[in-house]
Amino acid sequence: MKILGIGNAIVDVLCRVDDDFLTKNSLTKSTMKLIDEKEFNNLISSLRIEQTISGGSVANSIVGLSQLGNEVGFIGKVNEDSLGQKYEDGLKNEKVDYLYKKKKEQLPTGTCLILITPDSERTMCTFLGIAGKINDTDVNTKDLQKAEITFLEGYLWDEGEPKKAFDKAISNSNKVAMSLSDLFCVERHKNNFLELVKNKLDIIFANEQEILSLLNTKSLNEVISFSKNLKRNIVITRGKDGAMAIMNNEVFEVEAYKNLEITDLTGAGDLFAAGYLHGLVNKMHIKDCLKKGTELSSKIIQKIGARL
Repeated sequence: MKILGIGNAIVDVLCRVDDDFLTKNSLTKSTMKLIDEKEFNNLISSLRIEQTISGGSVANSIVGLSQLGNEVGFIGKVNEDSLGQKYEDGLKNEKVDYLYKKKKEQLPTGTCLILITPDSERTMCTFLGIAGKINDTDVNTKDLQKAEITFLEGYLWDEGEPKKAFDKAISNSNKVAMSLSDLFCVERHKNNFLELVKNKLDIIFANEQEILSLLNTKSLNEVISFSKNLKRNIVITRGKDGAMAIMNNEVFEVEAYKNLEITDLTGAGDLFAAGYLHGLVNKMHIKDCLKKGTELSSKIIQKIGARL
């Protein structure tokens, strides 16, 4: 297996809203907020659903990798309910080896309400459900050892059971990649994330906002200096300013695609990671990895949802 993803198994529910909806519901544009089931139902009661799909950040990346012809697997916790079955079926239809055996749980399958505003930004409200209860027993050591790279998401990290799953994955993997996922996650787990980045991860994906926050700086040059000294593969997406990777004391950069008809930014980072990891496992040059990531992210933002 090329890449094994471990992440929150979340059913994405996409809806279009105006900015007033965000203001009225005290939501901060372009961030992710954790909500309970009651709040989720209240928010969605007045909305029209555009699309429902098997989602979650790393799951989106894994599907992208599968679509590029890579052998991939995914571990994410769902309930044995209707949404859980839809989730599993959705991944299997994309030729992803779903390596979690679902069973009856007290909590339902997790759901993420993705609110798309007219400027194409997405604001996420996530009811984790059973997805946030993943633990070390859900992760098989043999599956980890079969994969060239294990890909984790910052969204999944939390104290308690999820941390045990993280630790087991990191200890038993050949190589570990992780996405910082969201500014909300970085702010919430800054010390833990910094420890992971410094000492335990091989490949780190972040957007510019996330990496600046992680290092408590406003200077991209400071980020570059930090990354060079770290001797790991730090990959930074910069929106209209393109993307860069810092590895082995070198900085590689590519430009963003121009004049795109942007429809929805959902999945831009996820598909960028898919393209970059595709390049790595297929022995492409780092700059070509960046180009592949940029190509995929430019395609996904011109359509609704996080599936090419």
